[in-house]
Amino acid sequence: MKSGTERLNVLIILIAMCFLSGIAFADDGTYKNVPGDMTDSISYSRRLIHRLGIDGRPTYIFPTNSFLRGDNMDMKPIRKSISAHLKYSFQYYPNSYTDRIYRGSYQGLGLAMYSFDNKEEIGTPFALYLFQGARIAQLNPRLSFNYEWNFGASFGWKPYEEYDNPYNKVIGSKINAYINTNFYLNYILSKELDLTAGVDLTHFSNGNTRFPNAGLNTVGLKVGLVYNFNRNGDLFSKPFFQPPVPRFPRHISYDVVLFGSWRRKGVYVGEGQVAAPGAFAVAGFNINPMYNFGYNFRAGVSVDGVYDESANIYADPYSSSSTEQFYRPPLSYQLALGLSARAEYVMPYFTVGIGLGGNVIHRGGDLKGLYQVLALKIEVTRSSFIHIGYNLQNFHTPNYLMLGIGYRFHNKYPTFHR
Repeated sequence: MKSGTERLNVLIILIAMCFLSGIAFADDGTYKNVPGDMTDSISYSRRLIHRLGIDGRPTYIFPTNSFLRGDNMDMKPIRKSISAHLKYSFQYYPNSYTDRIYRGSYQGLGLAMYSFDNKEEIGTPFALYLFQGARIAQLNPRLSFNYEWNFGASFGWKPYEEYDNPYNKVIGSKINAYINTNFYLNYILSKELDLTAGVDLTHFSNGNTRFPNAGLNTVGLKVGLVYNFNRNGDLFSKPFFQPPVPRFPRHISYDVVLFGSWRRKGVYVGEGQVAAPGAFAVAGFNINPMYNFGYNFRAGVSVDGVYDESANIYADPYSSSSTEQFYRPPLSYQLALGLSARAEYVMPYFTVGIGLGGNVIHRGGDLKGLYQVLALKIEVTRSSFIHIGYNLQNFHTPNYLMLGIGYRFHNKYPTFHR
């Protein structure tokens, strides 16, 4: 739908602008929110290593749909894809507080071009995304085992069309979310150059904003090179004395999130599902008291309120398959209040969170059962953030996107990267 595409484009531009403004603040020499005295300027250093990387990623496509298994115009399985990635990132200097706390964290913007088997029905999409990675283990002075996630939007798909592209029941929209996780070895070839190689997992879907939404999943390899523009030659040396990282002030903070989105809904008619016409609004809030255990982890509970315009709609059981009539229940059947357990992994600029909960106040039907939440919080200021989440029901049923803004009250988290 046109309005949905416009909203997604505005969101992507807003996120990119906020992230780039964060880079500008990071390179500023002023330091804020540090407990104790500033006795070692190197430890508090906020100088940046700027990096440019290229990746090649050949992948295997999971055959999760009949279209991918061969029910297409070519009558052949769709098994392979390959992508090329160009990535800018920045990283804090070794032995600074930020580097030590977040294990060499780096973050940036990426652009990818994809090529799939059967371009005629899938298209040749490209992706624009944010990414962040860090060290899991240092194997020796030159070799480390790292992780990286990518999150953004992909464009240029050929979606399902009843007459023009009827076989493609995997991709339902021209713009789809792009989610990727990869684990790799990083080998330092020289002062400027790193070699990377590892495994790569990717998911494309439209977040239930348009039908069909089967999604496309791949697994494969990642091989790349990273050029570090201003990395020092004393990369492997350690200072004679490193002052201890300031002790983390454990505390309870309170995140308040307001979100909204739109979704499509399938309704059972007879023995199968039929797509209800139009898109349905979703709006809600989260109130999260969270105990901050340390620099990288916080956990707590959340009070989750939601209004889902699609909840508990139903079809006239006596209508024919070509003239279904859909009805909306009273408002109380589309409102719910839930409780969930939450855990968050905290890094510079980005926080990744998961949640598991259930609605405790509701009128039944679609609002019964468990729900799961995966969320990304992107810093705008020290205590405000953009919230991008996805809600899943009973571990398998796509529910809705959660696009919103949030603010953190009673925030005592020390920041070394802003």
